[in-house]
Amino acid sequence: MSEQPKHRGMTRLRNYFLTGFVVCAPLAITAYLSWSLIGWVDSWVKPYIPARYNPDNYLPFAVPGFGLIVALVLITLVGFLTANFIGRSIVSYGEDMLGRMPLVRSIYRGLKQIFETVLSHKSDVFKKVALIEYPRRGAWAIVFVSSERESEVNHLIEPHAGRTIAVFLPSTPNPTTGFLMYVPKSEVIELSMTVEEAAKLVISAGLVTPEYQKLTQQLAEDALRGDQKRPAAE
Repeated sequence: MSEQPKHRGMTRLRNYFLTGFVVCAPLAITAYLSWSLIGWVDSWVKPYIPARYNPDNYLPFAVPGFGLIVALVLITLVGFLTANFIGRSIVSYGEDMLGRMPLVRSIYRGLKQIFETVLSHKSDVFKKVALIEYPRRGAWAIVFVSSERESEVNHLIEPHAGRTIAVFLPSTPNPTTGFLMYVPKSEVIELSMTVEEAAKLVISAGLVTPEYQKLTQQLAEDALRGDQKRPAAE
């Protein structure tokens, strides 16, 4: 009789620990990453701040995040100056100088194109999530639709595979790495989940799945079939 209450007590303690771990672990990791980022930026920016403007020189304690604030202000100021004619002229002159350097030119242009594509509000990058059969028939993988625009690759592949689209196959648990592939559009199955939900699914290796209302989806499909058959019946 005494073993059963003891077992229940240990089970409760274990559940309490797991619940606390689930709550505390994300907070601790987020705080650690944020603090590491602040420290990394401070270590880069603070050495270039004049001594009279650096609060660490006249306060009895260090001010974490001051370098990050200075970096944000400077980046915003650069963006403001670049928006006018003089700033654009200076940037164009600097890009011309970089364009004459063989190795630096390729790195700069590639990075600039990536940042412009990712940060541009007009881009349609990663707005759709889909499934493709990979790495073999019968095995399915989650991909992000990169682009459906016509390019040289699509044009050359079209006689052999029909219309193709560019998709990005992320790796688990780091979705920032993966493979760029061109696959036939007919073999791509679009999903209703958002890019954020798909990223969580990839990062967690399938442990965190987005909520899916199967009954609601089935009712919507039945209603769509009914609307398609109604004109024929009339």
